[in-house]
Amino acid sequence: MKTNPTNRCATVLASFKGILLLGALLSLIAPAVFAADPEIFPLSQVKPGMKGEGFTIFAGDQIEKFDLVVLGVMPNFLGPKESIILVQLVGPKVEHTGVVAGMSGSPIYFEGKLAGALSLKLGIFAKEPIAGVTPIENMLSLPKGQMPGTILAQEQSGALGVEAVSTAQQIEMPTDWTSRLGVPGGSFLRPIDTPLVFSGFNAAAIRQYAGELAQFGMAATQGGTTDARPDDRDIKPGDMVSAVLMEGDMSLNASCTVTMIVDGRIYVCGHPLFGFGPVQLPMARGRVVTTLSSDLDSTKIVNVGGTIGAFDQDRITAVMGHLGTAPGLIPIDMTIVTAAGDQRRAFRMISNPKISPILMGIAALNGLVQNSVYGEGTTLRLTGAIDITGHSSVTLENLFTPTDSFAPDGGSVAAAVQSVFQRIFSNPYETAKIEKVTLRMEALPDRRQTTIEGAWLDKLEAAPGDTVNVKVQLRPYRGSPVIRDMQITVPPQAVRGTILQVLASDSGTLNRMNIVSGSQGRLQNLEQLVSVLNRERRNNRLYVTLLGPSPTMVVQDKVMPNVPASQINLLDQRGGPASSLVVRQSAAGEWSVPLEQVVQGSSSISIRIK
Repeated sequence: MKTNPTNRCATVLASFKGILLLGALLSLIAPAVFAADPEIFPLSQVKPGMKGEGFTIFAGDQIEKFDLVVLGVMPNFLGPKESIILVQLVGPKVEHTGVVAGMSGSPIYFEGKLAGALSLKLGIFAKEPIAGVTPIENMLSLPKGQMPGTILAQEQSGALGVEAVSTAQQIEMPTDWTSRLGVPGGSFLRPIDTPLVFSGFNAAAIRQYAGELAQFGMAATQGGTTDARPDDRDIKPGDMVSAVLMEGDMSLNASCTVTMIVDGRIYVCGHPLFGFGPVQLPMARGRVVTTLSSDLDSTKIVNVGGTIGAFDQDRITAVMGHLGTAPGLIPIDMTIVTAAGDQRRAFRMISNPKISPILMGIAALNGLVQNSVYGEGTTLRLTGAIDITGHSSVTLENLFTPTDSFAPDGGSVAAAVQSVFQRIFSNPYETAKIEKVTLRMEALPDRRQTTIEGAWLDKLEAAPGDTVNVKVQLRPYRGSPVIRDMQITVPPQAVRGTILQVLASDSGTLNRMNIVSGSQGRLQNLEQLVSVLNRERRNNRLYVTLLGPSPTMVVQDKVMPNVPASQINLLDQRGGPASSLVVRQSAAGEWSVPLEQVVQGSSSISIRIK
């Protein structure tokens, strides 16, 4: 078949025109997007009415241009010398989606020069594409080349107090600006939400912790992970990257857009992720699946690719990192015991005193509710250990019963694990380096719960050294009362003529007593905190404690009952060591028996020493 020469010439001409058009488009984009060291457009030259463009990804790996117009500059809007450029996005796509969660950091250019990063949006339930831009000068002011310890010391002394600004803050717009823009009075700007991408998580677990994560300006979304690709490191402005919070069988990542890459430093977001200052967070490539439009909050759906480097600064104007080796993560080995066999979850998470306890809580809850044989109304057994470099391991062992409240029964297990992590991470003695965490969670049938209804003795008087039988009446949940006998011994040194208290109780009653709380408040190192954590009573034991009227001295993690008055007076005269405390009662003895039930309540009776 012969080709018509005229048609062939027309085809060649059309192809040539297409190449010219593509070349012209790339010539416009190239100076802005692909420049290794972009030319800066100073804030002082930004004027209302000025037109510009931004670059971001709406779907796939294709960086797209969107247009915008400057509404004005709002000086000192975020704080002293922290101005923003107020802009309105224009064009069919951005007018349809509004400002999208995940667009944070999208580079903004005027006259082909980099002016800043898209970072703020107008209120909520507002698809009006009005946004704030963080000036590039403020992003470039992030600390460079300082040791994290130096920066942290500055923050603690107040030198960098601006970092205390909440990442989820709402800043009300002045009335002259709302009138000028034609938006309701009281309108505000807030940081564009960061998509917090969950993979391998149950919706119930995400809902339970959504409030704690929202305070950081995070929008929880379901996403996924993709295999690492050779081009993961080939990032440029407009691409997406993710801060890795958790990876493995469960993954959790916060995603932002890249603003610029200068001298090996990668600047993203245009606002903080958490506002932690110096950080150690792995950086991974982000792959956009699509953008969902919503009147509440449009968002990008992001899959997370291979790890490519690390973030080391998380400041009010930007998050900064570099390509290279990622920081180490804490390995977690979680086993959920089921009738069909054990289900194992292996993952790793970041080490950070503020966010790691939350991550541990949501991971523990997810491990339970995601289990196909999990059901409400079962009793949960938790065992495990937290290994800390240079210290003894923290032992986890407890039993938890379901409740009638409208909340996942696994929440009590998650809260207990989260609390232990919080106490370890927030200790004031040293940075806890957690080597490994092992968790084992087992669902037991029925609500295994019993309540102490009363207690009595086989005799009301006893001599020092006598054995006394304590009877405790327990009522199992929806069951008939049962009597448990426990033998206790009156100490040989008990003073004749005094009255002692016999307390039958659950673990919580003893853990809340002054003897224990006083000890925890006067520790001197992390090892002593570990000792206190390991000594705390368990929910599934019935305790009987003999309490005397003589005082107890608590010194660091040591509890010394029956301290002679002469020693107390001597310490009072000297002022006493800062780590000591005197409390009004002494535990003359403590006994316990394990039960396959969670014990609740307490009952107290008196016995006279004859």
